[in-house]
Amino acid sequence: MLETAIQLMQRGFTPSVSDVAEAAEVSRATAYRYFPSQSALVKAVVGEGLGPILQWSSDLDDAEARVADLFETSFPRISEFEATFRAALKLSLDHWAQQKAGTLGDEPPLKRGYRIALLREATEPLQSQLPPDEYERLIQGLALLFGVEALVIMNDFFGIESSRAQDVPTWAARALIRDSLLNTRNQPMRG
Repeated sequence: MLETAIQLMQRGFTPSVSDVAEAAEVSRATAYRYFPSQSALVKAVVGEGLGPILQWSSDLDDAEARVADLFETSFPRISEFEATFRAALKLSLDHWAQQKAGTLGDEPPLKRGYRIALLREATEPLQSQLPPDEYERLIQGLALLFGVEALVIMNDFFGIESSRAQDVPTWAARALIRDSLLNTRNQPMRG
């Protein structure tokens, strides 16, 4: 069923659990046993799509190099599963709108968030160098640059092909790291 869901999402379709059951030729009861909601189904497909990205780690001491390595490792995979990640993004946006309108019903909203843990791992050398509020701001800024949203902007707004789409986010990530360090050095000593 998971493979069927992956195939459907890679074609740009955001399937319901019933859609996957039908395509996989299994009963709906069986499908719902494995995936109690569309959110659970899409989250499982996204986890498969992320695959090796979720296993990323680095022994590098330099945070800039670690973030660049994370981006260089991740963006080709994000590009490969772009349709899947766009479908998950669309579902997340749909759930937000339905929740605002009070029409989401019993469906749990799709929660996303793998990027935060990955960005914390990549910037770990900076955690002791930056004040907590500056470190959190850096993570938040990097989260804007990492993921399918950055690929959407590079591809759809600027027409930059996927193989080069990581260049600007990587450059911007380096600039954010340098700015955070500079801001910390330029702050007056407290105490």
